[in-house]
Amino acid sequence: MSKIEVDTIDKQSGSTLTIGGSGTTVQLGAGSTQTGFGRTGTVDWQTGSIKTATFTAVSGEGYFCNTAGGAFEMDLPAGSAGAIISVQDYNNTFDTNALTIDPNGSEKINGGAGTLTLGTEGQGLTLVYIDSTVGWRSVQDNDFATAANVPLQATGGTITTCGADRIHTFTGPGTFEVTSLSGTPADNQLSYIVVAGGGGGGSSWRSGGGGAGGFREDKSPTTTYTASPLEGAGTITATVASFPIVVGAGGAGGGPAVACKGAQGSVSTFSTITSTGGGVGGEYAPSVPADVPGTPGGSGGGGAGDNCVTGTGGTGNTPPVSPPQGQNGGTGVIGRSAGAGGGGAGAVGTPPGGVQGDAAGGAGVGTGINPAAGTPGPSGSLKYFAGGGGGGDYTTGGGSPNPAGGVGGGGAGGYEPTPGTYAGQTSGTANTGGGGGGKAGTSTGNQSGSGGSGVVIIRYKFQ
Repeated sequence: MSKIEVDTIDKQSGSTLTIGGSGTTVQLGAGSTQTGFGRTGTVDWQTGSIKTATFTAVSGEGYFCNTAGGAFEMDLPAGSAGAIISVQDYNNTFDTNALTIDPNGSEKINGGAGTLTLGTEGQGLTLVYIDSTVGWRSVQDNDFATAANVPLQATGGTITTCGADRIHTFTGPGTFEVTSLSGTPADNQLSYIVVAGGGGGGSSWRSGGGGAGGFREDKSPTTTYTASPLEGAGTITATVASFPIVVGAGGAGGGPAVACKGAQGSVSTFSTITSTGGGVGGEYAPSVPADVPGTPGGSGGGGAGDNCVTGTGGTGNTPPVSPPQGQNGGTGVIGRSAGAGGGGAGAVGTPPGGVQGDAAGGAGVGTGINPAAGTPGPSGSLKYFAGGGGGGDYTTGGGSPNPAGGVGGGGAGGYEPTPGTYAGQTSGTANTGGGGGGKAGTSTGNQSGSGGSGVVIIRYKFQ
């Protein structure tokens, strides 16, 4: 590598001096200065001197300004053609405390007299001085407020994506394992639903439908889906930790013998949230006769029915939480040999009325947290959970239709398709928390529907 040292060069005006060939770097010695080379339209960023108070800018320099401690100003130097200055919001605080740019004397900025205020988060600006008519002209304006981000990382359950969100669906016990947090704190808040197992239908003929498992939901502001009317169960923010998941089983249906009672659904849990299993459908005790009420639960079991007994529905939202995790079971009606529908997360179970097969289970609620889970409902964009079981409809003569289960996985109630034959009751749909359908009458092998198992779904923004 050759090196040419030049002490003094004095050439006539108009002559050309060439130093170095193509690809050769021309370097000034230590302590030397240069004039007349001009600038290339860029600035030298002063990264070692973050500005926190009023200062005077120098042409050819760029400044990072930190207004976290309060607003201040950048004073421009006297303008000369080609002078260039840049400024950039240091850490996204200009929207809270603005930076004011003050020209020298009566010089203009963008053709106007007075100061210029930068008050947008993440804003940056480059100014070039042109002439006295326009003064300093902004040639570049930007907004770099979006911070770089590493998304929340977690494992567990069946993992799917929906847009910018990641979804973990647990249809059985498991662990939601958070391995790292997002650099954006708001993205660490989790959306979730926790649905308990549905209750079984009652064990006698004319039995009530099982109540739906408790339904609880909370939606993070950063996730993009339509939540149910029961949203607001409580904020859960991820930490780097293991979160055990419990998914409740559905309660067994009652029968075939009258004495073989149905069972309540089991609880589902995630972090601080517990949803209660659905209540059991009520029973009619013909030897007394007497009412064995539907039992309480996330949603209550429906009451039994008879010509002389008013069956009482079980109480929903037990234990009480806000918003309520479920509704009461329906109440039987004297003179109608049919059980009432079990309560659903969104509606009370229907009592038997004047039309055969009308003791439907209470409706569940719809949410868009996971488009692949739940059951279809009135809204095509939502999936439904926690519908109550239909009541059993015992009517001599047969031919009455099934009392429907509530939308959201509730099982249908039994009926009498032909005289002396009782059938049609179904279990709640798995992983919806639907209540089991009550049975219409007793016969060999005739058992009320079992409740559907619960589910836990967790959703969060990951990109």
